Amino acid sequence: MLTVSRMKSFLNLSPALSNNVTTPFSCCFHSEQSIILRKTSRNMHAAKILQTPNFFSRISVIHSLVNCAKPSDRNRIRSLHTEAASRSGEIHVIVGPMFAGKTTTLLRRIKLESSNGSFQANAIRNSIHLGKTLKGLCLTGRLSEAIGVLCRTGEKVESGTYSLLLQECIFRKAYKKGRRIHWQMTVAGFVPDEYLKVKLMIFYAKAGDLDSAHTLFDNLLVKTLISWNAMIAGYVQKSMEEVGLGFYYQMRQRGLIPDQYTFASVFRACASLAILEQGKQAHAVLIKSQISENIVVTSALMDMYFKCSSLSDGFRVFDKCLDKNVITWTALISGYGQHGKVFEVLEYFHQMINEGFRPNQITFLAVLTACSHGGLVDEGQEYFLSMMRDYGVQPRGKHYATVVDLLGRAGRLIEAYKFVENSPCKEHPAIWGALLGACKIHGNVDMIKLAAKNFFELEPENAGKYIVLSNAYATFGLWNNVAEIRSIMKESGIKKEPGYSMIEVQAEAHFFFMGDNIHKQTEQIYELIKDMACILKDTGDALDSSI
Repeated sequence: MLTVSRMKSFLNLSPALSNNVTTPFSCCFHSEQSIILRKTSRNMHAAKILQTPNFFSRISVIHSLVNCAKPSDRNRIRSLHTEAASRSGEIHVIVGPMFAGKTTTLLRRIKLESSNGSFQANAIRNSIHLGKTLKGLCLTGRLSEAIGVLCRTGEKVESGTYSLLLQECIFRKAYKKGRRIHWQMTVAGFVPDEYLKVKLMIFYAKAGDLDSAHTLFDNLLVKTLISWNAMIAGYVQKSMEEVGLGFYYQMRQRGLIPDQYTFASVFRACASLAILEQGKQAHAVLIKSQISENIVVTSALMDMYFKCSSLSDGFRVFDKCLDKNVITWTALISGYGQHGKVFEVLEYFHQMINEGFRPNQITFLAVLTACSHGGLVDEGQEYFLSMMRDYGVQPRGKHYATVVDLLGRAGRLIEAYKFVENSPCKEHPAIWGALLGACKIHGNVDMIKLAAKNFFELEPENAGKYIVLSNAYATFGLWNNVAEIRSIMKESGIKKEPGYSMIEVQAEAHFFFMGDNIHKQTEQIYELIKDMACILKDTGDALDSSI
């Protein structure tokens, strides 16, 4: 909304008008702002895109302006009338220097009626015109204004218009705005069709509201591959990989053939859970489906094999890839880096460059991490400097944190601390966390306290930070400090997620949480452990007696 001072300078209002306007005002023609005609082709084109329904007839608006304007401006208005009349149904309110005297009456009416909503409600009665207005606003990047107009009118629009607005919310990750659209849809009494239900389900899955997404999914008359993919991706995105895989198997039981989006989510889930057998089964289905090579699926498949410790299979996928690019090269380099294969990381990094591919931020992060784990301090510092110098890649917080870890592992704590102090990303928590970890390794208690102070100031609600510091104090026997940290966590209500172990047996993942007996075969497992303990004891006694 334009303020009075900006309106004066922008519209060149005459003193007679500016004295009568004391507060910001809006006009419904352009979602609470007046459409200002100029003689440039660009603005005339914008006005054409944003056609709005007319609440005055074209002739009455122009005639009113003619009667109110000065004699010197009447010819100009008539020429605009002729130009407007040639357009099929386009109505434009002219706001400019010709506004003076009686014209303020029109502005007062706009201001008065827009304040109680009647002006805008009367202006946009026709849902077809409303739909055009909303689409125009949305396509020109004015999503907030479009949603504001939609909610104030309370009118229904076509399913396609709702879908366009929701898609824009998904693209912008504007999840609060998307919820407002669904709210307006409900209040207006609009019943979404199957297509719009799927769009809503995708929106809620992207927003992480899986309960709402699941409800919409259950109410679908026909569950297509798109709806199944949305649910699988939604659960995997929320780190509920086992539930996502459950949806995948249900989908397969119903006879649906997965596509590239399905496999990308499934491979990501298998990589996170490190379940190689299920990943291989999904890979076999991918081969049978004869889906054309896709860079996203290929990189996800490589990542799955590397995280499941099957390096040979990961390299085989890369080697058979026909369309190698920086993404596949980075997946290969990162995969070897995860297993401490420093030589392979540097070898493939230089091979990628020799083949004409430019490394990106993730590539450099993998290289720096490998140098840190391999103790290659000088090489790591050189790669860090070459990021910006040779490739124009701007280092981020994680890159600086990796260099701190690189120096810290080598025992160069003072140098690491100076590097942090001179870093433009010293507000990044990972940097201080890396320094804290290095101090713990080398037993520098004073620097632990210094690093911990900055570490906690950045993310005080992070439970992991309390555990890191508590373990650091415990390493040096500072039990009073450990008790203090535990007390702070308890008073603040901060809880650490329980640790768990996972084992894959016959293509099924079994989770065992610390201090919990929720596994369905807990009793059988304990009975088996007890029997094994007895057998081992008897065997040991027999060996002792024979000796």
